[in-house]
Amino acid sequence: MKRTTLSLAAGAVALAALTGFASLTAPGPPARADAKSPARQPVERSSLLCPAPSNSDLAQTTYTAFTPKGDSGGKPGTATLTPAAGPPADAGTPSPSSSTGKGKDGKDKKAADKPASDKPVITLKEPGKPAAATVSGADAPALTGSADGALAPGWAAQQTTQITGGTGRALLGTNCTAPDAEFWFPGASTAKDRQDYVHLTNPDDTAAVADIELFGKDGAIKADIGQGLTVPAKSSVPVLLSTLTGTVADDLTVHVTTRAGRVGAVVQATDAKAGADWLPASADAAPSQVLPGIPGDATDVRLVVHAKGADDADLKVKLAGKGGSYTPAGLDTVHVKSGMTASFDLKNVTRGDASSLLLSPVSGGGTPVVAALRVVRGTGDKQEIGFIPAAVPVGTRATVTDNRDKAATLALTATGTKDATVKVTSSAGTEGGEPQSKTYTVKAGTTLAVDPPAPTGLKGSYALTVEPDPGGGPVYASRTLAITQDGVPMFTVQTLSDDKGAVAVPAAAQDLSVLEK
Repeated sequence: MKRTTLSLAAGAVALAALTGFASLTAPGPPARADAKSPARQPVERSSLLCPAPSNSDLAQTTYTAFTPKGDSGGKPGTATLTPAAGPPADAGTPSPSSSTGKGKDGKDKKAADKPASDKPVITLKEPGKPAAATVSGADAPALTGSADGALAPGWAAQQTTQITGGTGRALLGTNCTAPDAEFWFPGASTAKDRQDYVHLTNPDDTAAVADIELFGKDGAIKADIGQGLTVPAKSSVPVLLSTLTGTVADDLTVHVTTRAGRVGAVVQATDAKAGADWLPASADAAPSQVLPGIPGDATDVRLVVHAKGADDADLKVKLAGKGGSYTPAGLDTVHVKSGMTASFDLKNVTRGDASSLLLSPVSGGGTPVVAALRVVRGTGDKQEIGFIPAAVPVGTRATVTDNRDKAATLALTATGTKDATVKVTSSAGTEGGEPQSKTYTVKAGTTLAVDPPAPTGLKGSYALTVEPDPGGGPVYASRTLAITQDGVPMFTVQTLSDDKGAVAVPAAAQDLSVLEK
């Protein structure tokens, strides 16, 4: 008999002996215990992406980052945002210089595919204390970053850009967001007075492949390009929407998906007459949507809705204001055809009070929709635009950074039948100050606009953390940051959503009976 045959025989005997031993010594099935709710544990790692802020030489961008204090087991951590590379010259995707080789300011652009710097733009050192960094000019890159250990649970960041002159004169703000595989942006445009880019940022070490679809008032719009767009590893690519199609449309819905990898996506909208701002993604399609925090002094509000389902959407429209919920005059319901995007002019609907727009199906289960508001403050040549997408509830805890003294307003909306109690905490300032907390009661069906409690002895900017009492009704929230420059009421609105600082971890127990199977 060959040596190989002897080895196999010996192995079979040994395995049989081991299996017999396991069968004899394995315990019987454990007694069934009462089911326990999964324990919630702090996340160990978070990722955030920020788009390239601007190609204006007059831009000044401030990055802010913050992690609330919490129980992370005392593990140290790191949290950094590092420059991403620009779009490669041969990426095959439209960019700000796609047609002329020049940017909006007419200046020649250098090759965009130079390597990104490994030096972090902003580094957070400890929970409870925000960090800030400022970059000037047109060369500020997109950022990719991650946080771990004690800095991961609830890590939040924002970029705020102020452009003091030119067509894009504005205050632009956006939360840095986690990467995903699908985004909906109702409220974009290819109108002649608009220049909208969708920014795609890839945080991973391999290339992502994305598709961009456009939907207008008659349904899907044929796009000459937009399918199979490559976003190289650790890079960001801006895509000018008007290069994707020859169709001119005032109101569009942009749908971004990835067929490989994941990206961060956000739309930068510039209006020739009314400044610019970032249009974040809408909450996932659902029959009901909440768009929180329309400024009380809004001079014009436009609602843009896209019906995603196979059926048309008939929606009731209500406004939750200071004194309660009511139906806007002449707009008690709206009809949106399946697969199409519809817009509705609400004008100065807020009656002077900060309000939130509530959409719900007229009857039945309803068709899922995505939605956003285009908001204007000011008049004539002193206008400024901002966007409010449909949002998700605050949940357990939410944080927004870059709040400034006498420039921030927090809007809290209780949408259920129960009043909501909300704890609002201001962090220390980026350059000094002591945290402060205050608790608010928001009556059911109303929106409460408050000047948040600023840190004592504030220096710099600060973060706001919002924590609803779980015994109350659901709460939606947004923060408006407003700065007046040369008579222009510049502003930007960011919605707040659960920071997902903790995840449910199911209970587990050892069960050796699996060895018998």
